[in-house]
Amino acid sequence: MQHPTSADIQRVREFLLDLQARICAGLEQQEQAGGGNAKFIIDDWQRHEGGGGRSRILQEGVVIEKGGVMFSHIDIAQLPPSATERHPELAGTQAQALGVSLVIHPKNPNVPTSHANVRLFVAQKEGQKPIWWFGGGFDLTPFYANDEDCTAWHQKAHDLCEPFGDDVYDRHKKWCDDYFYLKHRDEQRGIGGLFFDDLNEWDFETCFKYIQAVGNGYLEAILPIFQKNQDKPYTDEQREFQLYRRGRYVEFNLIYDRGTIFGLQSGGRTESILVSLPNLVSWAYRKEWDEHSAEKRLTDYYLKPRNWLSLNIQ
Repeated sequence: MQHPTSADIQRVREFLLDLQARICAGLEQQEQAGGGNAKFIIDDWQRHEGGGGRSRILQEGVVIEKGGVMFSHIDIAQLPPSATERHPELAGTQAQALGVSLVIHPKNPNVPTSHANVRLFVAQKEGQKPIWWFGGGFDLTPFYANDEDCTAWHQKAHDLCEPFGDDVYDRHKKWCDDYFYLKHRDEQRGIGGLFFDDLNEWDFETCFKYIQAVGNGYLEAILPIFQKNQDKPYTDEQREFQLYRRGRYVEFNLIYDRGTIFGLQSGGRTESILVSLPNLVSWAYRKEWDEHSAEKRLTDYYLKPRNWLSLNIQ
């Protein structure tokens, strides 16, 4: 197996920083198109333990209520339990991790919340060859969904996976459905997309090309959804439902999300780790939605794993 050199890691770092900048620029354009002028502020930071990152945050926009697009490249003196649970052979190992992770919470309930991340992990014991893998994916969490957006999102995921193997989309789509599941609620967080971890089944260069495709694919998939939905009118009741559903998002990120757990256990920068949480959220006592309402259809139809590519969209 090809092992990454310091030059390889630097190439990944450069791609990630460029990806972060391009995603922020694309989302800022959508904010401006909606009549807003909010921009991503840049917050560079360093860790005493080694490494650092660049946090880019947009808050209180007209289109985007809160968005965080985070780059980090950190050194880890000793891997935390969240990293060694699946890899006990790495206990006590030094490592470095670099990646871009983002969550975008739109203001309009007709625009879904979206999440993406791509990352590289490299661990090495003294005198041994490094162990490495990539991870990442993207997923969509709608409030007032429609079949066209769900199908387009999954079509982009399918198309970017296709050059890497006929089964890649199916495997990583299922992994996403299985991962973004709230066990205590018995429901999916959203309509899924792609999720993968421990990716080193190909050579390093092919794996790197795959995370490039995933990172670039997020922006290509989300911008048309913003353009289509961000100017739609909505009611106070729809806004209330959006805040209610955001509660599920918070529950998943704080209880199950590997990235959140790893970041906190590895001594990461708490403010950057928890930037995925929306500024406004509600845990109102559960209402019984009308059987034929859009709110009821969200959980009964959209938040069920399904083959979105099989829909016949006219």
